[in-house]
Amino acid sequence: MDFTFTEEQQAVAEAARGVFTDVAPDGVPSPAFTRGAVADDFDRALWARLADADLLSLLLDEEYGGAGLDAVALCLALRESAKVLARVPLLESSAAAAAVQAYGGPEAKSAILARAGRGETVLTVAAHGRTGHDAAELAVTARQDGSEWVLDGVQTAVPWAYDADLVLVPAHTGDDRSVLALVPRGHASTSLAEQISTTGERLGELRLDSARVPDRDVITADGAWEWLRGLLATGTCALALGLGERVLRMTSDYAGQREQFGHPIATFQAVAVQAADRYIDLRAMEATLWQAAWRLDSGAQGALPASGDIAVAKIWASEGVRRVVQTAQHLHGGFGADIDYPLHRYHAWAKHLELSLGPAAAHEEVLGDLLAAHPLI
Repeated sequence: MDFTFTEEQQAVAEAARGVFTDVAPDGVPSPAFTRGAVADDFDRALWARLADADLLSLLLDEEYGGAGLDAVALCLALRESAKVLARVPLLESSAAAAAVQAYGGPEAKSAILARAGRGETVLTVAAHGRTGHDAAELAVTARQDGSEWVLDGVQTAVPWAYDADLVLVPAHTGDDRSVLALVPRGHASTSLAEQISTTGERLGELRLDSARVPDRDVITADGAWEWLRGLLATGTCALALGLGERVLRMTSDYAGQREQFGHPIATFQAVAVQAADRYIDLRAMEATLWQAAWRLDSGAQGALPASGDIAVAKIWASEGVRRVVQTAQHLHGGFGADIDYPLHRYHAWAKHLELSLGPAAAHEEVLGDLLAAHPLI
């Protein structure tokens, strides 16, 4: 078996490193001392550089100006973005465009995909439901009325809701099907209420009050939402991995320079053991991430459905990123809370990722249900 990345995937990682190398994690005010959002918009200059490097069209086919790559390639780019806390909707826009390509109609594809790949149209996804704990598709109802669909409900914590041109909203129908509706920003029958993430970024509570969406902008294909939800979860695991890797590197550098009793604290057994435990966390996060991304794209059969691999990746990512930043704060001492040092920003972003992924116990319950339904013997 060959576990190495393909040449195309390695090229994506190299291109991403090149684009993100000059991005400063402290490019906006600290969320610890900012009332409201740290910025009014995402990093548009960085977004343009990502478009120029063809990193916004990784999952799109050649006919839309894309590279025709897979979720592994996207996760490699996301991993690099998280190392510098890149303030761009790379995951949400890429995943939404990929869903339109895989399941949408010809009119939606023609209107959206090429522009999304060039960075001219920005998409996001309402994936957190009414409270952040319930299934997102249950938070909005959808009923067909002639050539339109009528949407009612609330979606909370929509990332980049104030900046994206289109929000892909999951909803459920009267016969218990899931659909995805492309809702333009500023739709007359929608409203946004500002919410602030732990990162200081502006989220939006999206309310839909009999919002009418034309049939061409609604994806009704079976499995579309489940696939998109899996891609978003896998991409979030990639962000957690990249952030954790940068934090452990910061901790290693600090522990190698900080001296107590005439010796670097990195030489102390208690410090080395904690760092080693966090390294093990990261390697487990990495292995489960690539397994989930591969299953999502390949459609390969396994003892469990691909959702089982995604659940395992989410368990490791949500728990692992929390442990990594907590250990980093502990080993940095008071220096980790210094707002002139970026570690506190990584801690805030890690908490946001942990909340986005949800508690490990919930994913363990999902995994238990899958094991009960698919005995391994």
